[in-house]
Amino acid sequence: MKKVGMDAVKIRSGSDLENIRRKMNDRTAGCTRIVVGLGTCGQAAGAQQVYDAIRQEIETLHLQDVILEATGCVGICQFEPVVEVYSPDHVRTTYVRMTPERGARMVQQHIQGGNPLAEFTIGAAQNRR
Repeated sequence: MKKVGMDAVKIRSGSDLENIRRKMNDRTAGCTRIVVGLGTCGQAAGAQQVYDAIRQEIETLHLQDVILEATGCVGICQFEPVVEVYSPDHVRTTYVRMTPERGARMVQQHIQGGNPLAEFTIGAAQNRR
């Protein structure tokens, strides 16, 4: 698992933000990024356990080109815990109402196997309303 981070930067303009985006894309080129929402609502719904299970599965499978990151509030509290997967070509898959077991399965089938789990995506959750 790769570790990617950036130093704190003051953003004063749109070009500053664009430079950050460009640097981040350079640092993550060729990698799959997994981002787990660990804001207050995510943590209350069990996101830390999901993050830990994903980390463990990445390590168990010895996956190299995978970046696991935590972020704050994702903004869709009713669907927490939320996990977003960004493929190397920047396609995003948003998983919702994740559990540690679903997180491990996501790593096995989506990250390692290349087959997203449609039944756990936000689209599937919205269709069940």
